[in-house]
Amino acid sequence: MSIPEFVDLREPRTGWREEAACSGLDTDLFFPAAEDDQVLLAVARKVCARCPVQELCLAYAVESRQTVGIWGGATTRERRRLRRRWLEYARRVS
Repeated sequence: MSIPEFVDLREPRTGWREEAACSGLDTDLFFPAAEDDQVLLAVARKVCARCPVQELCLAYAVESRQTVGIWGGATTRERRRLRRRWLEYARRVS
């Protein structure tokens, strides 16, 4: 799982939300009481996998440091790892 290079994480935008596959679904699916609930995580990831704005959602969550929920198919822990890698990459290229 990675953030595409063309997504500018310095300018989080939210207009993509209307196009999201999860729009109108029960938010409990994406904000479970426990992110390690493998059944809910699998269902949420299936929704995210068919989402036309999955990459934008993930980029938004990483940039805005969302601390709960499944965003772009990624858990909080996965997003933290992605953010660390993104920051390391940004430091190397600047």
